[in-house]
Formats: sequence, C-alpha cells, structure tokens
Amino acid sequence: MPRNATPQVYKHRLAGYTYWSRRTYSDSPRLAPVVLIGGALHRKEDWGRVEQGLLEHADVICPDLPGWGGADLLPPYLGTDIPAEAMVRLLDDLRIERVNLFAGSYGSSVGYRLAQTHPDRIGRMVLAGTMGGIPLASRPMMRAAVALAERGPREQFGPAAVDVLMSPHPDIAAKSVVRRILAMRFGAADDADLAKFIANTNRLLSRDLIDPSVPPAVPTLFTTGEHDTLTPPELCRELAFTCPESWYVELARADHLIHLERPAQLVDLMVRFFDREPLDDLPYATVVEDLRRVPATV
Repeated sequence: MPRNATPQVYKHRLAGYTYWSRRTYSDSPRLAPVVLIGGALHRKEDWGRVEQGLLEHADVICPDLPGWGGADLLPPYLGTDIPAEAMVRLLDDLRIERVNLFAGSYGSSVGYRLAQTHPDRIGRMVLAGTMGGIPLASRPMMRAAVALAERGPREQFGPAAVDVLMSPHPDIAAKSVVRRILAMRFGAADDADLAKFIANTNRLLSRDLIDPSVPPAVPTLFTTGEHDTLTPPELCRELAFTCPESWYVELARADHLIHLERPAQLVDLMVRFFDREPLDDLPYATVVEDLRRVPATV
C-alpha cells in the first residue's frame, strides 16, 4: 500500500438517510478515482487486497451507501434510485466530477442504474457477478438464508449464506481460506447487519433491480467467475449485450467472489480496462470478448 494511504471517512446525507464514504489517497495517482461498490453484506472497510492494489494507480473510494455497512437501512420496497442518487451526492460532497466504477453482486444494480441516470459521472465501469434478475435455481437457498437471519438458529446463518455465495466446484482459488473469511464475517454479523441483509435480499427477490430498456452509455466490462452458480456466466454475458459499448471477461478458478478468490487478477483487469489497455491474452481468463463486434444472439 502507498506509504501515505491513510483513509479519510466522510459522512453524507440524502433524503433522510445517513451514509458514509472511505477515501484513501494514492501516492502517485495516474487514473481517475476508483469507486468500489460491493455486495449485500459488504462494508467499506472490506476491500483488502483489491483496494491496496488499486492504490498503486488511483485514489480509492469505498462507500457505505444506504442499505450497506454503517449506513442507514434501506427498506426493501425501495429500488436502486436512492443508492444511485446517494452516490451522486457523495461525489458532489467530495468535489469529484468523474470516477471509474467497480460494482459487484448486489451492488452491480446500483452501478448500472447510476450509469443510466448519470453517465457523465462515470468514465468506465466494471460490473461483476451481475444479471437482470435472480434465477429460479438460486431463489430457494436465498430464501432459506433470509429465514435463518430472521428466525435462527443464528449459528446456521453463516454457513447457509456462504453456500449461497460459493460454488461447490473444487477448482476455486483459495477456496478454504475464502470460506473461512466469510464464515467469520457472517458469524460476527450483528442485528443491524442482519436487518440490512434481510432487506437487501428481499429487494433482490421481489423485483428485477436492473431495467435494461435504457442502455447505459458508459463503456462497461462485465465479469464473473467461470464457476459462478449464483449469477451464472451465461446470464452475466446476456446482460452485457444490453450495453452498446461492452466487454465480457470470465475469470478462471473463481465463482461469485472474485474479489476474494482472485484479487490480484481482478485489480489487473480493472487497471487494464480503466487505462484503455488491450484485454488480449489475459492468463487468468477463460473467455475474453469485445461485444462491440459480436452480434447479439442471446
């Protein structure tokens, strides 16, 4: 990590919601600031090696938007407009005109919405583990995890949530380590964390959070792990065709949790894309497609 990388935490307000951002300054930024929006139980402090790797190239901003981490709970009947507008207010508060954006899993719907409503605020965007809606095969496990968060037994919630997120496939990088990290994270979840997990998961189950009828006019790279069972690669690729300027990259030896399983490779992919470098011959990718030249057949 750069020697002067001391995070600065900022408080923000929008529509009655209090939320937070964590900005870490790079010693030698050469790219626009990078915003990292994570999944349903992600906190602004959880980015670890991904944040550290990006700081070699850019300032990094990790928000707790309404519904995340230390921010206020977002009721499940609300969609993505408030988190997307909260992101705009956050950038205004920090006096930042344009960023590069990474959004993963549940957070990818907020990134997609932000790119639809405020494309001028995003230079380039990477969406990971995303799709138009939750597939039928994933819904029973998600509902079971919500039931355990609501009614217990509490000790079964962590393993159930891990099973939702992780594939049983044996060829996943650092699989046992990642499972242990997640088990500790979910095991330490307090009542506020669980309330947000319940609200965010019910939001996913009750509606399609991504409306592709208005394609975002932002260069966007879609990615996921080759073994992702929660947001299968074919559905991630299908959503990529909704964007006029899009790329699709499938990471080897990974499932839904690429930021934990292959952090160095994810950082390399983001930096290449944000810096407009070629994406040819990525040694860690099983599929690399420039969809600007591929007819939509899905």
